[in-house]
Amino acid sequence: MKEFELKYGCNPNQKPARIYMDNGEDLPLEILNGRPGFINFLDALNSWQLVKEIKEALGMPAATSFKHVSPTSAAVGIPLPEKLKKACFVDDVEGLDDSSLACAYARARGTDRMCSFGDWVALSDECDATTAKLIRREVSDGVIAPGYSEEALEILKQKKNGNYNIVKIDPDFIPPEKELKQVFGITFEQGHNFFEISEDLLKNVVTENKNLPEEAIRDLIVALITLKYTQSNSVCFAYDGQAIGVGAGQQSRVHCTRLAGGKADTWFLRQHDKVLNLPFKPEIKRPERDNVIDAYINKNEEDCCADGIWEKYFTDKPERFIEEEQRAYLDTLTGVTCASDAFFPFYDNVQRAAASGTSYIAQPGGSIRDDAVIECCNELGIVMVFTGMRLFHH
Repeated sequence: MKEFELKYGCNPNQKPARIYMDNGEDLPLEILNGRPGFINFLDALNSWQLVKEIKEALGMPAATSFKHVSPTSAAVGIPLPEKLKKACFVDDVEGLDDSSLACAYARARGTDRMCSFGDWVALSDECDATTAKLIRREVSDGVIAPGYSEEALEILKQKKNGNYNIVKIDPDFIPPEKELKQVFGITFEQGHNFFEISEDLLKNVVTENKNLPEEAIRDLIVALITLKYTQSNSVCFAYDGQAIGVGAGQQSRVHCTRLAGGKADTWFLRQHDKVLNLPFKPEIKRPERDNVIDAYINKNEEDCCADGIWEKYFTDKPERFIEEEQRAYLDTLTGVTCASDAFFPFYDNVQRAAASGTSYIAQPGGSIRDDAVIECCNELGIVMVFTGMRLFHH
């Protein structure tokens, strides 16, 4: 297939629209089901690069959940603890621990479930039946992978009344060295970002504490590769082989850190016994539970514990999850990693990261205030690495 006609571009008024290879060669992908749109393909191609790079860097199956050209999370295939299984709504899945890819997907899709609603999925390996069953029961626009087992393909084809978007990508495809992009009729040209993120990038430890364990190295690599395909400015928190909070597209660095840190806090708090044991009515489905859990933790627009409201969701009135109780729980956390796609210009980023249990930070360095940022890390006992490489993505 040399080109594929799209229904429209980013918006319905933007016609005609298509994807094709500028050199006239065949597209390195095959549409097995559905009819993906313009934004679907932007998500698909960015998300595929992300999981492909994580797999190459760590040698583990990887998955990501993408929404509006940025990842909500990315993860490698590590078995989930029981509380995390329950928080991700996968504690009822038989054979989950037998599929590393399914574990990676369960982690990625379960991290920020509100933002992943209607997402695009990317898998580093051939999709197996267990992973397909997990994808089938979530609200999702499509999936891209290097292949699908026969059973997995049949399972996925049942989604969305048979219209679920399923794309197969050539895993050996290498893009041209030059990229072209048009804005307002003007063509931009740049070299493709082939920069390799690996353990070698984490050698320049600039703090007094230089203890960087293997688990932290793994998580920083996950975070940095995630940032490479996140709309800038961006900050990513990672823990236990997965991105747990992504702050994307903010003009201020500290706003990225606050956004990512808030999402990381919510991910941890979803695993608190108080949240895991909320007495939901059996008819309340997963997406609505996600909204209610977020409101319960973050005190959003609707007070789900108020009289006249809690009755809609719960069999019994839940006890409120007060801020002091949440803070006490979060203050017990350590071992979180935090990465930034550009330097931290002020030490407030470090302070906010520390509030979410951060013990390890990776950032390019190069600010005129590097000394103040390093000093803040030293005061808090945080290990900081200067990568020397910016990872902007637009």
